[in-house]
Amino acid sequence: MDRAGALAALGGIYLGQSLIGGLTFQATPALLRASGHGLELIGLLPLLMLPQALKFLWAPAVERLRLPAAGGRRSRRIILAGQVVAAALILLLATGSEPGRVLPLLALAAVVAATLDIACDAFATEQLPPRAYGWGNAMQVGGAYLGLMLGGGLFLVAVERLGWTPAIIALAALLLLAGVPLWRIVEAPLPVPGQAAPPGRPSLRLALARPEMRRGLGAVVLVQLGLRMVLAIQTPFLVDAGLRLEALGLLSGLAGTAASLLGTLLAAAAAARRGPFALIRPLLAAQAVLFLALAAAAAAPGVPLAVPVGLALLLALVTGMTFVSVYAAMMGWARGAQPGVDFSLLQCADALTAALAGSGAVALAGWLGYQAGFALAALPALLAAGLLGRTVAGRPALAEESRAG
Repeated sequence: MDRAGALAALGGIYLGQSLIGGLTFQATPALLRASGHGLELIGLLPLLMLPQALKFLWAPAVERLRLPAAGGRRSRRIILAGQVVAAALILLLATGSEPGRVLPLLALAAVVAATLDIACDAFATEQLPPRAYGWGNAMQVGGAYLGLMLGGGLFLVAVERLGWTPAIIALAALLLLAGVPLWRIVEAPLPVPGQAAPPGRPSLRLALARPEMRRGLGAVVLVQLGLRMVLAIQTPFLVDAGLRLEALGLLSGLAGTAASLLGTLLAAAAAARRGPFALIRPLLAAQAVLFLALAAAAAAPGVPLAVPVGLALLLALVTGMTFVSVYAAMMGWARGAQPGVDFSLLQCADALTAALAGSGAVALAGWLGYQAGFALAALPALLAAGLLGRTVAGRPALAEESRAG
């Protein structure tokens, strides 16, 4: 498979997955808050990250299905089948928007997305050489941001202008269209050059036996904790600050996505030249500054709405850069004989951090106010910046291979 085809397929794969994420974690919190529902109900939504956090439990089974004993790869078939099932679940939402219907269907869609994501990440790790991981993650994160834009911000605009049912039908159609680039290619059937033969059936034990995997798990949690707290409370904060739904949709769907995509390109270029860790420490410091600025804005009565909006745009830029840097490093840690299991384990650490930190941050904001949630999120960001050198002292070979490429 040519690299351009693989990159296009990756963009479509992650765009499709993030349509569900945008609907769940951006559009739904805003719609619930605008309908008068409390933060207690909204605080349940980050728990829909749990399938992403727990998919390591069934990742070995999916990896065995993806890697048949007779040889070859089934990644493409698993991904396309999962997208069809997910689109059907989203389409069922067209019959009503009450929480009792929406939340269970979103939960099922989250399980499907987490399952096909195991094959998606293995496909990405296998089909790209290490020197292209930065650009692969630019497509991964960029496709994810486009999906968030369409499923989150622009979906809110569509709901206000067209209504719930037409907006949902359009979203399900987009999910199917996102699979077209993958449908048009032929998956390379053999392992990438230099990949070792599996020492046994794919398993969690084999993943945890690798020292680089253990280091990677610690680094992922350390780097993502503060950011995941802030991302969970930013949307309800902007709603409570007075931003209308349509304006919020345009902010997250257009301006915020443009800033995030710019961040992905900048980080991809840096990762290709200097390795995935080149930007992580300065990005953590930038996060801490932005979190404290958001805390100050939340604590100041009568602050102009332009202040939190501007901070949200800056945070979108930094977030895009952070995700590319972290996920490019994760691909390096997962470059072994069972990439579906290894990458899933790393991603589960990130998702579990997002679910628990997000729910905790929303609860904290409801109890002590948004300013407390933003301010406390700065602490793990500063701690990660200080400890990162020790945690990732044994960084993956990806850093050196990326520079060489």
